Amino acid sequence: MKQGDHLSYGDPPEPFELLQRLENTANITRTVIAGLNPGQEEVPLLSTVNPPHWEFGHVAWFHEFWVHRKGLISNPSLLPKSDQLFNSSEILHDDRWVAQLPTLNVLLTYFDQVMNKTCEILGARSLSSEQNYFIQLAISHQDMHNEAFAYMWQDLQYPWPISVDMNSLSELNVVPEALFINFPAGPVSIGSKGNRGFIFDNEKWEQELDVQEFSISSHAVTNQQYLEFIEAHLEGEQDPLTAPPSHWRKVGQIWQERYFDRWCDMNMHHPVRHISAEAADAYCSWRELRLPTELELTAAMSLSPMGWQPSSLWEWTSSPFMPFEGFSPDPYEDYSKPWFDGKHRVLKGWSVFTPQYLRRPQFRNFYIPSRSDPFVGFRTCLP
Repeated sequence: MKQGDHLSYGDPPEPFELLQRLENTANITRTVIAGLNPGQEEVPLLSTVNPPHWEFGHVAWFHEFWVHRKGLISNPSLLPKSDQLFNSSEILHDDRWVAQLPTLNVLLTYFDQVMNKTCEILGARSLSSEQNYFIQLAISHQDMHNEAFAYMWQDLQYPWPISVDMNSLSELNVVPEALFINFPAGPVSIGSKGNRGFIFDNEKWEQELDVQEFSISSHAVTNQQYLEFIEAHLEGEQDPLTAPPSHWRKVGQIWQERYFDRWCDMNMHHPVRHISAEAADAYCSWRELRLPTELELTAAMSLSPMGWQPSSLWEWTSSPFMPFEGFSPDPYEDYSKPWFDGKHRVLKGWSVFTPQYLRRPQFRNFYIPSRSDPFVGFRTCLP
């Protein structure tokens, strides 16, 4: 299958299911933005965040552009100048801080208009393949940005306005010590099949690749294990890669970690989070271990052998984010293609802010190795 095969992914959800997804994701987006106190929309210029009101406008623009404007600039927007303001492919990251954005009330009206138009389409209960694909794309894009809002709010130390069980932010490790699970050499399936429902273009296509024998930890690296790494490097000149994470602090003899705007005593058996790939590499070097490859972590996630424990975090691999054989871009070409630059790494797994339908071994996340703001951890392999 080549370009245009996005209309042949098959097995689409029923319109009522998409309507439920849309209502859920729209409610989260609106709640997050409406929960900002006056002045909190003014954020420092950081490489890992966007101005919240810009991010909100971008979500509405993307949805309208692909679902209602059919991806054509020539089709007018409900919001004047929306293409110049909210097209992430056109407005540079730093320029988003100085752009003359509409007021929040105008953006809320625009957002509701776009969502309501899609609800009307879904209410008709009869979708073309094209409508089904682009509505799924828009909802998935919005779900990803809702998760990005959680990263931003954590980074900015804002309260998260949606109820989340703090204990569920990390799975409780039953066994503090890592157990290494051995996988024999053999073929491993990676990527996604056609005709199985919506996928992202970087998952194309399923193929079998040979993996060498490897042993991978049953659990992600814990706070206790990472603290041992930190304490081993406290003497002498401090390297940022061996410093305590920015959301850690020590009060007397007690280590604490921050969840959004709240400090809690650290559970040493929880997986460590907000760790960059560069810091994970430094930890592995110190332990004489290594990060798993994308193929190895995919195999382990797919098979889920006895003793395997998900971390409820995104997990780093050592693999660069590159296209699979047979890759072709889908209509939103900027989703994957620009990032096949050798500078990004693949992550697997999910966080508690990831919707259930994206929690699958085939899904590929990707960040530059210096990023630590997502809810991300790592597990190790024997060398």
